[in-house]
Amino acid sequence: MTDLVTITGVYQGEVRPMEGDGRPTAIYKAPVREAVAVDDAGLAGDSRGDTKAHGGPDRAVSHYPAEHYAIWAQAFPDAAPELTPGVLGENISTNGLSESHVCVGDIFRLGTALVQVSQPRQPCWKISHRLDVPELARAVVDSGRSGWLYRVLEPGYVGPGDVAERVEEAAHGYTLADMWSLHHMRRPPIQDLELLASLEELAESWRKRFASRLEWIQRHA
Repeated sequence: MTDLVTITGVYQGEVRPMEGDGRPTAIYKAPVREAVAVDDAGLAGDSRGDTKAHGGPDRAVSHYPAEHYAIWAQAFPDAAPELTPGVLGENISTNGLSESHVCVGDIFRLGTALVQVSQPRQPCWKISHRLDVPELARAVVDSGRSGWLYRVLEPGYVGPGDVAERVEEAAHGYTLADMWSLHHMRRPPIQDLELLASLEELAESWRKRFASRLEWIQRHA
């Protein structure tokens, strides 16, 4: 497992109207040049257009692997020039970490801030709308290459060129890729659903989702 990588980009954005739609969004993020403060509300200077679907302590900071963009550029060549780090609305970009390496509950030091992986990111329609690729959001979810979200355990500062270091690995060893695989199964194994439904490190909304699946399977056994 990769435990230490360089942060290649840090992005923040203010709320503005979605192009061609008008609804408020903060998906348009710009790279920062110097370290910015980060706390349980997220990065300083970074906003949310929809506070019901975005933000909150378990969605304070988003991380997306930069290497995924080459995959999306190949899959959607018409949008390839725009498919570069930051365009999907992430805050943190790196090379060398992916959903197959990262578990819910892993603790990272991002610059001087201490954060914990809280859940996979589940992108909304806005990434498809922004890039005029209707299939993109579904493709991201179906592939499991969705990135992830952090809660902030200790405030600090993070900037491009800083190190992202995993300082504690979740004991259960259940990666984000494993979670997505389970999510897409029609009848996932009961023991896996039980684990995730009770996993304290996992955001409550995802625990409820797995608990609901578990209840349905047990009811229809």
